[in-house]
Amino acid sequence: MELLNIDCLGKPLRLEGNFAGWQRLFWDNTLVAEQAASAGRDGASALQFVLTHEGDTEQQVAVRLETQLSWQPFSLRYRLLINEQTTAEGQRDTHDIERQVPTVQPVKAAGKLNLLGLGALALKLLKSAKMIKVALAGASVAAYSWLFSFEFALALIACLVFHEYGHVRAMKYFGMKTKGIFLIPFMGGLALSDEKINTRWQDVVISIMGPTFGLLMSLLAMLAYWITDMPFFAGLATFNALLNLFNLLPILPLDGGHILKSISFSMNSIVGLIACIIGAALGVAVSYAFGLALLGFLLLIGSLEIVFEWRSRYQSHLLPLDRYGQVFSLVWYVLTVGALIGIIWYFAGLGDQMLSMPLQILRS
Repeated sequence: MELLNIDCLGKPLRLEGNFAGWQRLFWDNTLVAEQAASAGRDGASALQFVLTHEGDTEQQVAVRLETQLSWQPFSLRYRLLINEQTTAEGQRDTHDIERQVPTVQPVKAAGKLNLLGLGALALKLLKSAKMIKVALAGASVAAYSWLFSFEFALALIACLVFHEYGHVRAMKYFGMKTKGIFLIPFMGGLALSDEKINTRWQDVVISIMGPTFGLLMSLLAMLAYWITDMPFFAGLATFNALLNLFNLLPILPLDGGHILKSISFSMNSIVGLIACIIGAALGVAVSYAFGLALLGFLLLIGSLEIVFEWRSRYQSHLLPLDRYGQVFSLVWYVLTVGALIGIIWYFAGLGDQMLSMPLQILRS
């Protein structure tokens, strides 16, 4: 991951490193110094190199970058020296990492027809077209109306939009540009962004804010039921709670799976792999018990994500959660799950057979 990017002699000086302990220093995108991985990930270090400045007379310029690094919680103090003279110094923390935009640009192959690039361009154009959003929303309403009823379709769309809006708000909180919300018939919804996350904390917050907003919607529907005594609001609160509870299953690529991955891989890569495999096994059991073919398809995607995460564990650009972040994320997750189950349990106790269906699903 990119730890630092500052100006040095009119060109960018970039420091990259990871939790394994290695560091690499680039000047104008050229590798000039590196430090191998070591058990001592934290502490002071120095990377230096010599530049030859050609002019009327050839001169050598000694560049030295001194750092004091702490990973949990993340803190980086740095000092840049040129010919033993300090030219820049400062400090970075987690908030700086969250809001940085990586400066490394992918190398593009020239002179060949890149089908993958054309596909990516087509997808980008597809995502940017507002008419596509409207068409997908209309198709979703039509699909759910055909399966259930028009009233139920509108209620389901409201649940999905409120859930995805939670993701969008979290992305905007971290300064990320968003593409908006896309409703996919029979699949649910997607909140898309052009930018990548830089920390595990961002992954947790963006993932859990969807179910958190879903919980808020169920609480508002419960309040409306208490005021009006209309069964519609009771059904909306119960169904929405079940929908968001399902999304919190610790299975990739569901929101719960992303939370599990971020917490466990922040502890240790082995712990992360084991936790994600257990989550996948749970997903297989749930999909078999309820005959959910779609969940099986999602599990296939999630399994590939686990493999990619494991293979790139030493090159991960994501800043891991510190101990406080791991505990806070777990508590937030457990409280959200508990509140959603509590809503389902409350309405099941009212004696209405339809309202008790979510509880019967959980018990089975």
